[in-house]
Amino acid sequence: MATISAPKIAAPPVPSWRRWLLRFLAIAGPGAIVAFADTEAGSITTAASSGAQFGMKLVLLQLLLIVPLYVVQEMTVRLGTATGKGHAQLIRENYGLAWCWVSLGTMLITNIAALVTEFIGIAGAALIFGVNPALMVVAAAVVLIGVSFSGKYRRAEFAALGLCLLELLFIPAAFAAHPAPMSILRDGIFGSQPLGDRTYLLLIASNIGAVIMPWMIFYQQSAVVDKGLKLPDINFARLDTAIGAVATQIIMIAVIVTTAATLYVHHISVTDAAHAALALIPLTGKFAGIIFGAGLIGASMLGAFVVSLATSWAFGEAFEWPCSLNFHCTQAKRFYGFYAAIVVLSAGIVLIPNLPLVKITLYVEAGNAIVLPIVLGFLLVLSNDKKILASRVNSLLGNVVAIGISVVCVVLGLWYGVLTLLGQTG
Repeated sequence: MATISAPKIAAPPVPSWRRWLLRFLAIAGPGAIVAFADTEAGSITTAASSGAQFGMKLVLLQLLLIVPLYVVQEMTVRLGTATGKGHAQLIRENYGLAWCWVSLGTMLITNIAALVTEFIGIAGAALIFGVNPALMVVAAAVVLIGVSFSGKYRRAEFAALGLCLLELLFIPAAFAAHPAPMSILRDGIFGSQPLGDRTYLLLIASNIGAVIMPWMIFYQQSAVVDKGLKLPDINFARLDTAIGAVATQIIMIAVIVTTAATLYVHHISVTDAAHAALALIPLTGKFAGIIFGAGLIGASMLGAFVVSLATSWAFGEAFEWPCSLNFHCTQAKRFYGFYAAIVVLSAGIVLIPNLPLVKITLYVEAGNAIVLPIVLGFLLVLSNDKKILASRVNSLLGNVVAIGISVVCVVLGLWYGVLTLLGQTG
């Protein structure tokens, strides 16, 4: 007797928007992480000082800085997807190990110093929650090493994205400060700018220096490569970068709004982000201060994660070590060992008694500004080399924008850096 089978019902087609979203989510990560890491402890301190000293005035600058942040980081996306090679590897292969050392040597010093500032932020946040700063610093170092030693890029990326979410707490902190919405528009975007005030100009330079940092270029290009992104993924990777650039500047604006609506109104100055959080508590209640402190922990941890990885990737690429988060620690001993060593060294420096932590943070910002011309110079040369990118080199308009941005960043950054080293920024 013949059997009758029921006709097969075809599965409904997946909507095109859902396919698009799933592919974007699979590709996204490096751009968002590096942008959120840009709002690390030093940047949060800069934004908090900006709001406390000049109210909403520097909100407009934060909006304008979205463009240079995207333009610079987009070049790393193109280089990574087109070549499948990290930034340091491209410099070594195309211009030799000597030039690679010029980039690596300066970067190593500033990156270790930047790592120190991240642990300073973690130690400061510990005071907000009544935790022993030394225990918090040690715990943070252990977590950072543990996450990276997981042997999977994707796991490390998920952990980093979780820290990105923690940074979003700065936004409810801004609402808790009850700012006047019209003040943000009237004073922050359409108001006059006190450009004749030297202190204000120094804060402009400081904010610009906090947007593009040398380690960001190394991190994003290496992360694109380690994730396995190729040219067909470039538009999604660009979108990831654009979203990150907008989000990180919104966070900076949230910090400015928080301190402008509270500390500026009451004429309270701040020395660092943790001090800002502690000053918020008597003015807004514990909620704003605690979530501001939690955001600071997320910012500092993410910054430390990205800076240490950027450094390890760069040295691994330059000296041809196995250097991927997809390798087990036994397969890439030098890469993981180097990573652990700089984390432990930086955490250990912060544990030294009576260290002038605020002054160190200022010097690190100055050092980043002085090193930035070298890193941006290599990035522009690589992005215009037809042997590397063929038809994907910078366009004329792209070069005009990138070079213009670089000149402004470098001139203001060097001015701020030199004045800081001369002790004339306090």
